[in-house]
Amino acid sequence: MSEGRWISQRTTHHLAMRRTELGQLEITASVLEATAPKVLEICAMHDIDPDRAIGGAAVSWQGSMAWDEAGQQQTGATVLVLVPDSDNDDAGQLLREQGYAETAPVVGHYAVDRQDGLLLTTDYSTMSSVERFQFLSPSTRIRTSTVIGLSNTASFCLENRVDLEPPTAPIPTATIDTLPTAQYSVWGW
Repeated sequence: MSEGRWISQRTTHHLAMRRTELGQLEITASVLEATAPKVLEICAMHDIDPDRAIGGAAVSWQGSMAWDEAGQQQTGATVLVLVPDSDNDDAGQLLREQGYAETAPVVGHYAVDRQDGLLLTTDYSTMSSVERFQFLSPSTRIRTSTVIGLSNTASFCLENRVDLEPPTAPIPTATIDTLPTAQYSVWGW
């Protein structure tokens, strides 16, 4: 559901400063099979049996935020690997080559919630992050995140996929031949 190229419109609230920052990122994600060399490497990095991994994703991003210095870019890349709990594929360990809030390898947790949202939680040495993806359609998702610790932020992102093919079939339209003849009150009764 998240593979492809996305444009992310981001609003970050810096809680300690009581200020808001706007930005835009381009995010590219590609699915990695469980047998991909990078998945095996990340499992070895975290001393996890690679046979337990169900796959992963390679994610890269680039863009800018309002407070960036002239010419500064927000860029990076990481690999995520999913290792499900033994009794539940919808939850498990999230192995990261590079963390979201700190740039060091880290093991977090993933879970699919009751609304089919993807929840990612990670505890770092100096902070914790919680990130939730809500998939509105194949081309639109909402991502929220909070980081608590040295950096206290809350972010909201509206992300649109930009590499989908347009529909080939015409979109059906509804027509109204006649208006209803009933009369209605302006007060709704």
